[in-house]
Amino acid sequence: MFVNTGPRGYRVGMAEPLSKPGTKHPILIAETDRPLPKHWPSGALKYEDFEGLAEGGTAELRTCLDRNLHRRVVYKTLHEHLQDSELEIKRFLREARVTAMIPHPGTVPVYELGRDRYGTLFFTMKKLEGRDLRSILMDLSARDRLVEAQFPLPRMVDLLIDAGQTLAYAHQKGVIHRDLKPANILVGEFGEVTVLDWGLAKVRGEKASIEIDQPTGAAAISMELTQPGRRYGTPLYMSPEQARGDEVDERTDIYNLGSVLFEILTAKNLVYGNDVDEVLEQVLDRPTPIPHEASPDRKIPPELEAICLKALAKSPADRYADMPAMIDDLIRYRSGRECSVYPWGLMRRISRFRERHALALTALVSGAIGALVCGLAVWLAR
Repeated sequence: MFVNTGPRGYRVGMAEPLSKPGTKHPILIAETDRPLPKHWPSGALKYEDFEGLAEGGTAELRTCLDRNLHRRVVYKTLHEHLQDSELEIKRFLREARVTAMIPHPGTVPVYELGRDRYGTLFFTMKKLEGRDLRSILMDLSARDRLVEAQFPLPRMVDLLIDAGQTLAYAHQKGVIHRDLKPANILVGEFGEVTVLDWGLAKVRGEKASIEIDQPTGAAAISMELTQPGRRYGTPLYMSPEQARGDEVDERTDIYNLGSVLFEILTAKNLVYGNDVDEVLEQVLDRPTPIPHEASPDRKIPPELEAICLKALAKSPADRYADMPAMIDDLIRYRSGRECSVYPWGLMRRISRFRERHALALTALVSGAIGALVCGLAVWLAR
């Protein structure tokens, strides 16, 4: 089974369901203690045992063995007919370097950038295991009981918080992802969350290189709709400013994360599109759907709905000011505290006070009753 994973049309095999720890790829002493020759292979020469992994419109990904460290890595190269393209070479280098320059537990480690013996550019990165959020959401929508047990709403919110923390780190480094969607969020076998595909990333603070910047507005929508493997009713994840072709900032990633939250809450996509005009009408002119109205059969916490709608505001000025502010509200929801976008009423505050201090209140009341009984007994004994 195959899924489309991004704007470049990568087609990759869907990952296997999460397995039990320690059941795959055990480390062997023969691998860890193998001697390293005095004349060891370096650069592209140290990679062997190549296997196909994914293929897109501009590049190919393969897994291979690093002979020196004896680990499997992902090896990425441009397609042969693009290896002399100045435009694609610049984009390739930008992707490799941007990904390498935002080291975080939620990004893919880049190991090496170089050229092989024929002068072909390549870069290598960590080989990840797990499932992307898109496949998880598809199973949840199909009411797969095993997946529902693995990924209840609280855990889905935790995954979103982890992805948001990665984006917040990138923003601090001056990098905007611009292409966040469920297919670009990978959930590892041990719960780790990785934000993938920084190929459309924008670096703030410097004037963009127009000749290698990605298309925006209607041109970007048209390209997205015509990617290989697209089906009728393609879901799109694009902010209004992206659809207009305007300048974007960190609040675009906030909108994209809000779109993912909308899908988690409703089991529906925020935007579907079959042509450019339809997408533009939905993104720019149609009022933002209210989650509980879009899926009236689902129990959607009002706090999460408020967070979602704040992130999905049409105007960037009406969204969260930055990613940490949105993350803070998600954490407040998870810890049972009041969110900035959903003020509690008096009765709710009293209810939450009682819930938080139930044990202390019970002890206080019990102590008071005990004291009253003792006092009454003493009085009667006189």
